[in-house]
Amino acid sequence: MRASKGLTFGIYAASQVSTSIGAPDDVGAIDTLVTALPSGKPFVVREYLHYLGAVPEPERIAVVDPERELRSLTMPDEWYVDQRRQLDLVLSYLPTTADIPGWLAFIDRAIQRYGAITRFLQITLEPNFPIPWIDGSSPAVLDALTHGIAHARRTLNRLGHTHIELGFSVAEPPEWLGGDTDFWQHLSKIPITQFADHVDYVGLALYPDAFSPVAPAGAPGNLVELTEHAIRHLRETSLPTAHLDSTPLHIAENGSPTGPDRSARHQADSLEQMIETIIDAAPVHNITHYELFGLRDADSAAPEPTNQLGITTDDYRPKPAFTLYQTLIEEHSLL
Repeated sequence: MRASKGLTFGIYAASQVSTSIGAPDDVGAIDTLVTALPSGKPFVVREYLHYLGAVPEPERIAVVDPERELRSLTMPDEWYVDQRRQLDLVLSYLPTTADIPGWLAFIDRAIQRYGAITRFLQITLEPNFPIPWIDGSSPAVLDALTHGIAHARRTLNRLGHTHIELGFSVAEPPEWLGGDTDFWQHLSKIPITQFADHVDYVGLALYPDAFSPVAPAGAPGNLVELTEHAIRHLRETSLPTAHLDSTPLHIAENGSPTGPDRSARHQADSLEQMIETIIDAAPVHNITHYELFGLRDADSAAPEPTNQLGITTDDYRPKPAFTLYQTLIEEHSLL
């Protein structure tokens, strides 16, 4: 199981993280910074659309507005296909009551609106991860994933969008939340022709040091060890259970925050350890893509990790991790 030498890199370029919302995104600053990162190499940009149900609650629309997202993404449409960019579009299932028919209709609307500019289409966001504002907490999320993948494939075929690769993402490591064995066992029971055959890639959200401390370098439980474990467990245990043994992996999200107890230098060092570990693991575990989360802080003055995951501050001043990421892309990106 060997991937091509090198990775395709990418980033989440907007600033909102779950319910952490800062100042409006500056499209000019985003364009300048994102263009500077890959130096003309292929580069993935991640975006999110959210389905909140047939009649969303007003307080949830205040956090994410599905109709606004369907009108426009962070940047103009043409930007996502310029400069060798590739759009990774995530469709997130977040209704408060089960609504699979509405969800499937939402998938159709998203494909009709953005199919022409999308390269990767992700159906559900971390359905194995049951916390608020993540799909794993939503009712009927397993049906949203399995029915959604098959439905999206039919719609893509009907509309002739053969350029789009279809997948889903999961969170790691499973033991943080008591394990996700039930999730994978559910997928194991779905006939291959109804699910696994439609999956082109599986994404992994990887945040081993973002929300809890890790052991020092060289000690058990250190950052390199945690990163390796997450990848190996997914590849060797979880994916075979779901009949996805050799399916390519994308590191769909990976980040490390700054904050009161985490300096900008610490962020850069953490990202360097994780990304280099992923690069080393890529040919062994068929990892083809890496996407950093993310470009800009939601709020650099707020102490919560979700507010300071950016490699620039909330006014787009680069942190040391920005230059580090530029260098790693230059050294390890596919041409």
